[in-house]
Amino acid sequence: MERIKQALELARQERIKNGAQDGPITKTGHKRTLKSIEGQDITYSHSRTVALPVAELREKRIITEQQNSISDAYRMLRTQVLQRLNERDWSTLAITSPGSNAGKSLTAINLSISLAREVGTTVLLVDANLRSPKLDRYFDFHADYGLSDYLLDDKPLEDLLINPEGIPRFVVLPAGRTIANSSEMLSSARMQRLVEELKNRYPSRIVVFDMPPVLESSDTLAFIPYVDASLLVIEEGRTQETELKQSFELMQGNEVLGTVLNKAYTQDRDYAGLDVKQGWFSRWLSKISHISLSRKAKRNFA
Repeated sequence: MERIKQALELARQERIKNGAQDGPITKTGHKRTLKSIEGQDITYSHSRTVALPVAELREKRIITEQQNSISDAYRMLRTQVLQRLNERDWSTLAITSPGSNAGKSLTAINLSISLAREVGTTVLLVDANLRSPKLDRYFDFHADYGLSDYLLDDKPLEDLLINPEGIPRFVVLPAGRTIANSSEMLSSARMQRLVEELKNRYPSRIVVFDMPPVLESSDTLAFIPYVDASLLVIEEGRTQETELKQSFELMQGNEVLGTVLNKAYTQDRDYAGLDVKQGWFSRWLSKISHISLSRKAKRNFA
């Protein structure tokens, strides 16, 4: 814990050095209502389109066009997330977890796809796990460049985006190459400007950031002041109460929509005939709250 706090202080100093704001980032004051794109055809003139192996996606529990218990669960989660975002005119969401292997990346992917299928919205999913990128492995595509190349080498953003074929209104920004000073990069003024650009370039867009676990590095804590809210993924039977408490304490002062209980055991079989195996999920508990994390922490862990 002390190591994370020291890294956070270094990230804070990096923000000051680069001219970014110190302390909690003040949300922009103007009203940003999502504008519907219902009825509009979406074409990607710059983003690279890649084919997706549908059968492999289903084996990885990534939702496809087929309707099953997993896609039903994500539609429920999507509805609750959209309600909370729309109530506050928010459009940026970070997804993280206390520790590794809780399924946060899969949650980020499936929630993003489900949001993209909501009529009237577009979604950009950003792999902000610059130490251990995951999204390209899930989608099984190779990305030569990504977010790290934008931050370090000034690569044009339009050259980095990828549209998974068959999923309209959905674009992925890969992480790119791994970097050692990821916390400093994620808390830099350039990253803050990128978040603002992604948020405001398209009024119909929701931006989802797949972040590293909270308790394993300072990356997520250095970055989340730049986004509107976060979603915390916890693993049934593995995430400890002390880990959850530590995560809330570290994230205090930032908005958290709620928690998602992942990998809950069920005997259900999805509509496509796939067994929902023990260790995978088909049941979700989404505890969505209007209150800020600081008040939630006081209520739950006083």
